[in-house]
Amino acid sequence: MPQKDPCQKQACEIQKCLQANSYMESKCQAVIQELRKCCAQYPKGRSVVCSGFEKEEEENLTLKSASK
Repeated sequence: MPQKDPCQKQACEIQKCLQANSYMESKCQAVIQELRKCCAQYPKGRSVVCSGFEKEEEENLTLKSASK
């Protein structure tokens, strides 16, 4: 049986918030921040729901090193 994703609860809260606010991301910054905090607690690859943030970080690092 696969382990439960440690940040699944926060991901669900984001979905609820977005649905309740007509998908306006700006109104859900607090819950998005909670997911980022959760993701920061676990090693890369541990949480599937965090993979989007991990990819975003990698892309930002690539852009920063390319602009030097």
